[in-house]
Amino acid sequence: MTFPFYFSQNFILLNQDLSLSTPIEYLKGVGPQRGELLRKQLNVHSIGDLLTHFPFRYVDKTVFSSISQLVPNEYAQILVSVVNIEERGMGRSKRLIAIVDDGTSKMEILWFKIHRWLSESLVRGSKWIMYGKCEFNGFRWQMIHPDMEVYQAQSTSTLSKFEPVYSNGEILASKGLNSKGILKLITPVIPLLNEKNIPESLPNYLLEKLGLIPSWQAFRQIHLPKSIKELEDAQARLKFEELFYIRLKIIFAKAQRAQLNKGFIFSKSGDFFQNYFHHHLPFALTGAQKRVIKEIHGDMMSGKQMNRLLQGDVGSGKTMVAFLCMIIAVGNGFQACLMAPTEVLAAQHATAIGNYADSIGLNCCLLTSNIKGKERNAILKDLAEGKLHLIVGTHALLEDWVVFNNLGLCVIDEQHRFGVGQRAKLWEKTKPHPPHILVMTATPIPRTLAMTLYGDLDISIIDELPPGRKEIKTLHFKDVHRGKMFEFVRQQIELGRQIYIVYPLIEESEKLDLENLNTGYEKLLQYFPLPQYRISIVHGKMKPTDKHTEMQRFVTGSSHIMVATTVIEVGVNVPNASVMIIENAERFGLSQLHQLRGRVGRGADQSYCILMTSDKLSKDSVARIKTMCDTNDGFKIAEADLELRGPGDLEGTKQSGLIELKVANIFEDSKIFQAANAWAEKILEKDPNLENPLNSVLKQQLIKLEKIKFWSRIS
Repeated sequence: MTFPFYFSQNFILLNQDLSLSTPIEYLKGVGPQRGELLRKQLNVHSIGDLLTHFPFRYVDKTVFSSISQLVPNEYAQILVSVVNIEERGMGRSKRLIAIVDDGTSKMEILWFKIHRWLSESLVRGSKWIMYGKCEFNGFRWQMIHPDMEVYQAQSTSTLSKFEPVYSNGEILASKGLNSKGILKLITPVIPLLNEKNIPESLPNYLLEKLGLIPSWQAFRQIHLPKSIKELEDAQARLKFEELFYIRLKIIFAKAQRAQLNKGFIFSKSGDFFQNYFHHHLPFALTGAQKRVIKEIHGDMMSGKQMNRLLQGDVGSGKTMVAFLCMIIAVGNGFQACLMAPTEVLAAQHATAIGNYADSIGLNCCLLTSNIKGKERNAILKDLAEGKLHLIVGTHALLEDWVVFNNLGLCVIDEQHRFGVGQRAKLWEKTKPHPPHILVMTATPIPRTLAMTLYGDLDISIIDELPPGRKEIKTLHFKDVHRGKMFEFVRQQIELGRQIYIVYPLIEESEKLDLENLNTGYEKLLQYFPLPQYRISIVHGKMKPTDKHTEMQRFVTGSSHIMVATTVIEVGVNVPNASVMIIENAERFGLSQLHQLRGRVGRGADQSYCILMTSDKLSKDSVARIKTMCDTNDGFKIAEADLELRGPGDLEGTKQSGLIELKVANIFEDSKIFQAANAWAEKILEKDPNLENPLNSVLKQQLIKLEKIKFWSRIS
């Protein structure tokens, strides 16, 4: 996708025939077939899009390595002579092998696809420049399918330069659009770029203060740097711009929303809150819970619509905070609702909140798409007439046929599962102001990422767990120790405990060598035979009624073990379940592992999380498992997850449209992010509406980026 703050949507001429808005197939060397592939595989539609398909790494091909000093699994460039060449194997297993020598040692070069020119060109004694990934097979060094060219002492090598590497994929590579093919398309465009066809998108005073190069120059240097210095200057400019506009857009939209969106005023905590707080609390609130309730009530008293994120680790008491805020709304004459992403989670919330509400005489109901007929009609009637104070439900609450009498507060659990368009429907249900919005997430998010993902929301953090909670012990078992793990499970069952076992797949997969739920269940029966042991099965493909029945068997203690997919990541609260076993734990991200671990540790007994993995693990998998065993701190885990996986999928669900970075990296470029945020805040503090002529370019870019209308005011 073209970044609007890089390129205008107007037709900007590169020469008489070409503009950055020109469809990509009109670029020399592309054509209709390649153009369609570029659109489908890389989302490149125009020449401008191609220029924002930035290299993901660079190779300094002015440096040569000696074979005797190579490092395994690293890329290197070598200057070698061919010692021997031969073909081995038959049919599809046929391969070409060359033995080369650089004077320090010999090396084996392999090709699994043999082209005629290779056989004809690789003659004994010929000298070559080769570049590729170096591997050591236990006997000698190898390089597979290297980039290569004949060495000519008197000529300038096309390989010997600082070369960009572009992502492409097998489909594009098969059509000649590998990294070199993409570079070949981009190269003739680069010299044509100047200040006229890529106008400046940052004010001059900012460029001068920060020592940033012009935009057109950055684009030249990001693709064809002549030195490390040119590359660093280009990256610094483009990274700052990318992060700066993310923050400027968010801060500006938040300020505009605060000016435009008035909110219902909840001037008092109310009798229901006071009654429950002083006489019915099942446990003492932590200091963190009390603090965030004050922050939330402060918003609801301000006269501005609240948009706040409530962030807290698994088991930190977010539901109690949500309930207390909901009864503040009721105490001020309003209704409150809580939306959850799944029926299982909605039912759990409805049970907990319903019990709390009963103790102070408030009416609370559950509404999902499966509640129909007379029961649904009665709920809708009471809701419209104001007899129903609190309602908990799924996205069914957003339907047109759900009418509130006086909705004042909406709590949204697990926000990333609700789209902006869905949440916008809430605005149509209240007059004259939109309801206050409280978003809850159990995924601890590092501060920098939170500012990017949820920067338009004020953030409250519950950073304390209730007193008396025992820390969950996390253990790592490999497949070779499975018998030992099952013996531990048997001991726990004999002590009266219950066990979760989670699998990543339901059915067999030819591509992934994973334990799955079905075969896992069959294996379990060998260790835990019926009827001595009772096992429940829950997965996403079951009918809701069957799923509810199986869960209830486990909740009531009728079954010892629950075999499940990640459907139990949220929505099951069984204090007697003290062991969580996660099969193929190496296949899960840290955030999801932490969420699953949070399903245990809810009772008074010591709880355990057992991470089952294959015997051989990758470097990243070892790091994830070690992190889980070393800490229960959700924020430390989130930081590690961000470092290992990047920001795109931190919460297990892609944050589509919220964060799509092309050059910057939230974790690696935190200093640039902080500088970009500081400047965005400073500029808008002095010029909140960007009316200063010096900031006209910023206003123009925001209009292109944001088009601030109704959508930007929705949390």
